[in-house]
Amino acid sequence: MATTAQENLPPPLDSKAELPPLFDGTPRLYISYSCPFAQRAWITRNYKGLQDKIKLVPLNLQDRPAWYKEKVYPVNKVPALEHNGKVIGESLDLIKYVDSNFEGPSLLPDDPEKRKFADELFSHIDTFTNDVYTSFKGDPAKQAGPAFDYLEKALDKFDDGPNEALQWMIFLPFVSSFILHRPLKRDGNCTRKPANPPKPTRQNPPAVGNFTCCGQKQNYS
Repeated sequence: MATTAQENLPPPLDSKAELPPLFDGTPRLYISYSCPFAQRAWITRNYKGLQDKIKLVPLNLQDRPAWYKEKVYPVNKVPALEHNGKVIGESLDLIKYVDSNFEGPSLLPDDPEKRKFADELFSHIDTFTNDVYTSFKGDPAKQAGPAFDYLEKALDKFDDGPNEALQWMIFLPFVSSFILHRPLKRDGNCTRKPANPPKPTRQNPPAVGNFTCCGQKQNYS
């Protein structure tokens, strides 16, 4: 994995913030620090060592700037990437786009069988995410169990996975968010949410999600 010096994370922009210069040749990744969808793109950027190539533009989704929808991304979701005179959204599409259009370690395996398996993981993520979100309305340990069983079985198909970085990029933000929101004991019983969840590091995205925020799924992609 590419490495770089620790990154000073900029504060989230709110409704009072000024619009950054658009399409000036600087790639910009618009995110929310606590959004697991955005964390996928953030992790991808860092894994490929693009901290100096792609500028982070974090947004306060509870008080987001009006210019984001009006000038940057009319869909008004995060993440979104400004690059080469256009803006691209949808977290899974962004992972593939960044992997194909920027330097750094490749995320997709060369082996045809593993590449096929990677495509299967991509196609399953929406089902996995929906099952996890839905479980919060009932018994998370019981209702999310099959989703995690499927994931564990799928990842056991290859000893080293299709690509360890890729598989964790697309699933880890949601797995860790679930564990922090509804930690599971060994007997499968849920415990309360930790009083002091881990804080983001300076260099790497947090493996956490804010489910108060994530409940507003229309904010994310």
